[in-house]
Amino acid sequence: MIDAFDYQSLAAIVGALALAAALAGFLAGLFGIGGGAIYVPVLYQTYQWLAIPETVAMHVAVGTSIAIIVPTSVRSLAAHLSRDAVDRTLLKEWLVAVPAGSIAGAVLAASASSVTLRGIFAVLAFVIALKLLFGRIEWTIGKALPGLAGRSLAGVLIGFLSALIGIGGGVLNNTFMTLYGRPMIQAVATSAGVGALIAIPGVLTYVYGGWGEPDLPPYSLGFVSLATVALIAPVSLVAVPLGASLAHRLSRRKLEVGFGLFLLVVAARFAISLV
Repeated sequence: MIDAFDYQSLAAIVGALALAAALAGFLAGLFGIGGGAIYVPVLYQTYQWLAIPETVAMHVAVGTSIAIIVPTSVRSLAAHLSRDAVDRTLLKEWLVAVPAGSIAGAVLAASASSVTLRGIFAVLAFVIALKLLFGRIEWTIGKALPGLAGRSLAGVLIGFLSALIGIGGGVLNNTFMTLYGRPMIQAVATSAGVGALIAIPGVLTYVYGGWGEPDLPPYSLGFVSLATVALIAPVSLVAVPLGASLAHRLSRRKLEVGFGLFLLVVAARFAISLV
């Protein structure tokens, strides 16, 4: 671990986490995401600086990211509900499907390697980013969401893939809803609720999956670092309303381009980490 008296290094780490928390909170409100795409790589690097063993560093980064997404998603959802932009019917239908997928993804992540998790996310983020950036050609799969069976399957997959790599589900839900003709702002607002459905059961699963693991950082419950959550969750919560407010002032195309560029940066970050 870092020397307790190395205050300069400690201050740099705290500053980096605070900056990441503010940016992730802003993006959570702007794009309806939980901020995990930022948290996971930043936390992973921070745990390496702190000499957390490689055997648990990536898993703790993902589990802690999911834990931070809980308050961020709930705060983002409240901001969007106040503007009546959330698809409440879809969220009610996903009360079982999304958490079930989240639990399955978290269970699998507990046994997967960090290389596998980063690779999956890099590919997924890149594909979705291309779709959004080339969105000037308007095309959809349909004018309405699929039937209950199709919506339920989509909910399970969104929960599964999101919990697997520590994100809040906005990446996937925004794409799912817009491919079926839903307005981007409604997809963004609904994604905040999806993030809560993913994060709450997901964090419990990460706690259970990492219980008793050796070499965990101090003040951890399984694969969740309580110290990290306590440090950066409050900063994220302050930044969420700023992002939500901006989302309701931008056009659909600006949201798509902004979200696409954001995903390209994230995909590149994960891809580089695999080299």
